[in-house]
Amino acid sequence: MSNSADSPGTESSPSGDRRFRPVRVLTAGVFALAGLIFFTSFDTAKGTNIRTDTSLLKLSDLIQERSHKNGTLDESNATLRHDIESLAERDDGRSEAEDKKLSGLEKSAGTQELTGRAITVTLNDAPPNATARLPGYPEPQPDYLVIHQQDLQAVVNALWEGGAQGVKVMDQRLISTSAVRCVGNTLILQGRVYSPPYKITAIGDPDQLNRAMSASKAIQNYMVYVNVYGLGWKVTQDGTVTLPGYSGTVDLHYAEPVG
Repeated sequence: MSNSADSPGTESSPSGDRRFRPVRVLTAGVFALAGLIFFTSFDTAKGTNIRTDTSLLKLSDLIQERSHKNGTLDESNATLRHDIESLAERDDGRSEAEDKKLSGLEKSAGTQELTGRAITVTLNDAPPNATARLPGYPEPQPDYLVIHQQDLQAVVNALWEGGAQGVKVMDQRLISTSAVRCVGNTLILQGRVYSPPYKITAIGDPDQLNRAMSASKAIQNYMVYVNVYGLGWKVTQDGTVTLPGYSGTVDLHYAEPVG
C-alpha cells in the first residue's frame, strides 16, 4: 500500500520548478477588481459619506415631506375658502331660499361641517410575532398581519350602506371623489400619507351603522384574521361629534387624448 505521496501518476517536482498556477492569476484579478470598485465608489461620493449624506433623501422622506406640505396647503385652502364665502354672503344677490338650497347642497357634498351621533372604527396591524390562535389555521405569512386597502374600503362602504351622513378617515372628510388607497403599509388619502392604526368615523344612526358592518361579507372575512392572527378591530360609540368639511380641491383630473 502506498501513501498519497506515492500515488500513481504523480511525480515530485524539483524545488526550482515553479509551475503555472491559475488560482494565482484569479486572486490577482479579484484584488484588481476590488480596487476598481473602491476607486469608483470614492469618485462617486466625492468625499461624502454615501450612507449618511442628508442630501440623499430616502423616498419615504420625500413622501412624508410632500404629505406634510399637502396638509398645510389644505389648511390654507380651507381658510381662503371660508374668507371668500364670507365675502360672497354679504351681497350675493341670492334669495334666502336659494341660500338655503345652496347650503343643503354643500352639506351633501361634504364641504361643510357636519354634527351628529357617530361611531369610530379602528383598524390596526397584528403584532409582528403573531401566531395562529385557533387550530386548523396555518402560521401567518407577513401579508396576513397588515391592514390592506380592501379592509379600509370594506368599512367605508359598509358605513355608507348603513346610512352614514358623513365619513371621516383619519383627519380628512370623504367626498364623492375620494379614493382610499394603500401603498405597502401606508394609506394615501387625497395627497397625504398615514400609518396604522387607521380610524374611520361616521355620523349616522349607530345601530344601523353597526348592522351594516355586521352584514358585510368583506368585514366578516376580515374578522377571521382578527380572531386568528390578532389584526386590530375596535368600534366605539362617540356620542355627538362634528366632522370637518372637506377642504381640498374638487376639480376633476382625467386623461385626454393626444392630438
